[in-house]
Amino acid sequence: MAVGLRMDEEFDLPPPFDVFRLREREDAFAVACRRADECGAGSLFTVGRFDLLEFAVVLEPNEPLHTARRAFFVGMNALADAIGAHAPPQKPVSFVWPDVIRFDEARLGGARLGWPADCAEDDVPAWLVFAPMLIASKMQGDEAGYTPDTTALDEEELDGGAPFLASFARHLMFGLDLWAARGFAPIAESYLASLKRDRAGDTLRLGDNGDLLIGNPVRKGEERYALLAGLAKADWFDAAKGAPRL
Repeated sequence: MAVGLRMDEEFDLPPPFDVFRLREREDAFAVACRRADECGAGSLFTVGRFDLLEFAVVLEPNEPLHTARRAFFVGMNALADAIGAHAPPQKPVSFVWPDVIRFDEARLGGARLGWPADCAEDDVPAWLVFAPMLIASKMQGDEAGYTPDTTALDEEELDGGAPFLASFARHLMFGLDLWAARGFAPIAESYLASLKRDRAGDTLRLGDNGDLLIGNPVRKGEERYALLAGLAKADWFDAAKGAPRL
């Protein structure tokens, strides 16, 4: 079964999405950030390769950067919903704060968020880029067969082709429309429902800037985990290989 995006696939995406196909060794995240001003909202960059499912979408927020970054959670929810729509119901999709996505308790990949380097926190950014990267196959990796903490689309019999991308796009549009109509609360509720919890009894919420706030009845105050720091750390991503860690 083909799991990665093929260059000959046809995409059935809702408006306003436009697909830009990239060569195998191009970086969808870097290209999307570089071309975001030129191409505009809804531009979706895909890389045609079989070991990774890699794509990036351009968004145009209408609020300051320090709150607009919460679009990252809309993207994560859409990614989880797209995976869930193509997976057996008994195998859960979950998150590890803030950017890791897991399938059936094994790490499948993660996502990155980009914005203009010269945009101040209180200014409205011209664009944001949400860029997921999922392990499609570990067959070419040196560690294939010795990485029980991770999984791949082919191991789970998940098809990461054009229908998956179309599903993601529709879930993303739904999430953005929901945010506009009902505020951020339902977005946060959906993300937190899938977030891995380390302690029983913790209460979780997302701050106005996307930080994770954790409270517990037996402790005073809340622990804060900064969204910016978590995105910058990106433990799931191997920068030297340009791919998720196996």
